[in-house]
Amino acid sequence: MSSSYLVALGSNQRHHSYGFPRDVVRVAMEELAALGTVTARSRVIATDPLGPARRRFANAALVLESEYDPPSLLKGLKQIERTFGRRQGRRWGDRVLDLDIVLWSGGVFAEPLLTIPHPEFRSRDFVLKPANEIAPAWRDPVTGLSVRQLCARV
Repeated sequence: MSSSYLVALGSNQRHHSYGFPRDVVRVAMEELAALGTVTARSRVIATDPLGPARRRFANAALVLESEYDPPSLLKGLKQIERTFGRRQGRRWGDRVLDLDIVLWSGGVFAEPLLTIPHPEFRSRDFVLKPANEIAPAWRDPVTGLSVRQLCARV
């Protein structure tokens, strides 16, 4: 059975083949088609670094229709991150590519390695602004608020 996912993308490191972070995010949007059908893409926006990261980020969001369940999709996203050169390291540091499941059409999902909705998305304008472009009516199953409403609060 197919599910819809709102996926956030971010990069703040240059890639040897794909170029600047904005280009890395654009290429990653295409690569996500390997996990399902991309039905909507936001623009790529520039955002300030968060935490110990030093460089500005390129961020975007997309809606993915996929046959994968949440843990399987997470596994696929992590594999794509690795193919782009993502290395495990400190949290919130600089990275070539970051892919996060933000929302899922199935509502709430909780396991030790994955929580949907993403626990911090409600306070992150770099997630909400791109998400609002493509899925403003999608509701957070925890608060009942739409992405549009959450975006207006940030």
